[in-house]
Amino acid sequence: MDMIKRYGWIFIVLLVIGLLYLLKFNDGPETQEVELKSTEFEDEIIEEPNLTVSVIKVDVKGEVKKRGVYSMPDDTRVDDVIKRAGGMTEDADPTSVNLAQRLQDEMVIFVASKQKGEGGSSEIISSSEEKISINRASSTEIEALNGIGPSKAASIIEYREENGPFSSVEDLVNVPGIGEKTLEIFKDQIMVP
Repeated sequence: MDMIKRYGWIFIVLLVIGLLYLLKFNDGPETQEVELKSTEFEDEIIEEPNLTVSVIKVDVKGEVKKRGVYSMPDDTRVDDVIKRAGGMTEDADPTSVNLAQRLQDEMVIFVASKQKGEGGSSEIISSSEEKISINRASSTEIEALNGIGPSKAASIIEYREENGPFSSVEDLVNVPGIGEKTLEIFKDQIMVP
């Protein structure tokens, strides 16, 4: 019986110490540290996107409700900046721009108006006198260039989609099927924004 009393008290003392340790562990300052760490983590998340997002400027002209220069994130599409410009007017020709094209810094987006008049030939003539943007041109516009047929136009568009926009007119020689002689034929008819 002496032995039970002796070991019983030791057991009770150990049990009380264990309970106090558990209570201290649950209500202690370590919980506050965890909360502080999560607050610090949230602050880091807020600061990081500001460091990684780059902004570009794009000039929107033509048949849009609010013409002007817009600052946009660099991964934006033409459709997004046109929406920000209030959308197209009723006179706009939606086929005059590639709405899915990625924006690039210093880009000019011109939304043309629908052809009016009997034949619309005056607008077609004036548009053929202007240089086309090789980074924005549709397949039909590229085919209108001297020496370019449907297959070369498709190659230009495919190269542009896989490698990004052309940085200079001379970059077109990297497109399969277009050499320096072919480029010389239509070089004066194109531009790179």
